[in-house]
Amino acid sequence: MSTPHLPDRVFDAFLFDMDGTILTSIATGERVWSAWARRHGVDVASLLSHLHGVRAVDTIRRLQLPGVDPEAEAHALTLAEIADVDGIAAVAGAAAFLASLPPERWAIVTSAPLALAQRRIEVAGLPMPQVLVTADDVSKGKPAPDGFQLAAQRLGVQAQNCLVFEDATAGIQAAEAAGAAVVVIDAAHQSPPQTQHPCVAGYEGLAVQVQAQGLRLRHIAA
Repeated sequence: MSTPHLPDRVFDAFLFDMDGTILTSIATGERVWSAWARRHGVDVASLLSHLHGVRAVDTIRRLQLPGVDPEAEAHALTLAEIADVDGIAAVAGAAAFLASLPPERWAIVTSAPLALAQRRIEVAGLPMPQVLVTADDVSKGKPAPDGFQLAAQRLGVQAQNCLVFEDATAGIQAAEAAGAAVVVIDAAHQSPPQTQHPCVAGYEGLAVQVQAQGLRLRHIAA
């Protein structure tokens, strides 16, 4: 397998998606959502194919189920996902990679609500970022760019000068809409999204050069 070409530039900050990008929670989420789908007569396979990277409330709204309150159902799903942490773990090399970054130069941008994001980060043993943008912080979730733009703003930088680490189509589209560069992490997916952006399996083959001007992503020499 050839080594992907990483963006050859210095970035002001790195922005990370959470589920599937720095930690593996896909099996957990799919268990909870599958049970919910069966209760509501929703086709499980179809739902799961459009689930990842999107806020729960937006997923439920799109289904337009009669008599269903999307916000109430999203809240109940969040509680169920907080209770189910079996199988959650850090993506290979993610903990060390995040720990190598200056705290003021990285953030997490997730479609999960705050309580769920904090729970999964803690269970995975990952460092808690100074800037954590969640579904609770934006009115428009991914694929809208709002989350990445807000994270950049809170870090005091421009989104166009950030590198986004993503794993899902909606997140990749959000990063593109924000004008950010993208690296796709495909560790958690059997079928990674089709993309022109560089794809890597995890963080074990990556290193970051911390410079006065910012951060530069590099492959670790074999």
